Amino acid sequence: MGLPHHTAQRVSGWAVGTPGPIRTGPLVRAPRRTVSPGRGELLLQVEACGVCRTDLHLAEGDLAPHRPQTIPGHEIVGRVAALGEAVTLFRAGDRVGGAWLRGTCGSCRFCGTGRENLCPRSTYTGWDTDGGFADLALLPEAFAYRLPPARDAALLAPLLCAGIIGYRSLRRSALPRGGRLGIYGFGASAHLAAQVALAEGATVHVMTRSAQARELAIRLGASSAGGAHASPPEPLDSAILFAPVGDLVPVALEALDRSGTLAVAGIHLSDIPVLNYQRHLFQERNLRSVTSNTRQDGREFLELAERIGIQVTVSRYPPDQADRALADLAADRVNGAAVLTPDSR
Repeated sequence: MGLPHHTAQRVSGWAVGTPGPIRTGPLVRAPRRTVSPGRGELLLQVEACGVCRTDLHLAEGDLAPHRPQTIPGHEIVGRVAALGEAVTLFRAGDRVGGAWLRGTCGSCRFCGTGRENLCPRSTYTGWDTDGGFADLALLPEAFAYRLPPARDAALLAPLLCAGIIGYRSLRRSALPRGGRLGIYGFGASAHLAAQVALAEGATVHVMTRSAQARELAIRLGASSAGGAHASPPEPLDSAILFAPVGDLVPVALEALDRSGTLAVAGIHLSDIPVLNYQRHLFQERNLRSVTSNTRQDGREFLELAERIGIQVTVSRYPPDQADRALADLAADRVNGAAVLTPDSR
């Protein structure tokens, strides 16, 4: 059951104009656009949108734009304002979340084997289509997550990318039960993935350049927290590199115990220095990348986050200060996750 076709509405927000360093002001006021939900789509009134490092990569041009004047933002929490034809799972007023993965072909060999994150025809919110740095956003019903109706929207938003990608990165790191995990960089994804690892009995060591982030890590239960290039106090079974810094790859590999695994979580990474086989890879140490997520990852993580009572640390920004939020993210001035939300004033 769905509502009749909804009359078109006008949406406004922030778009990426000319990509470049954040100090050059790559975000510009998006021209007001007319939107209405198509078949199988939801129109959301945006309540909150997380500010992800991927949004910063798009704004600065580390990720080439897929279309001009795209509105970024892919950690969207909103209420259903209108339904397109053939929508069956949601009704007007439902609380819904939208994440990075927005569409897949459903028929390739990757989609057919539970690896839709590798679909060559996959599309992404805030890259291939307009995202949540706006007052309204369109979302395919098939890629929407049902969210608790009464929870603070700002605390839900980071779960939808930072949380889901952190969860996939943790699984890609092959952390054994009760193992020793090293986390390099401690922002939005890391502070959520760390809590999952701790809840599953891991010992967590954090390496990050931010003193504020080191304090947060210890408060959340990390056994140690040192500088970005520091050596952990014991060999690691697994490590996750969240910082987009290729120089840290050999540092993290060298910290691994025999047969340990390093998962590189970011969609963008600066160049990796030359590796020394004996120091960095021998003794069956493993290096893995992480690419997007599957919807199953999202469902598993959101259920797990609810069960363990995950704590989300956020810095709130009014929607008209998206440019400042990205600048603070670039300068490591954000503790936890940055979120655009009207109730931040």
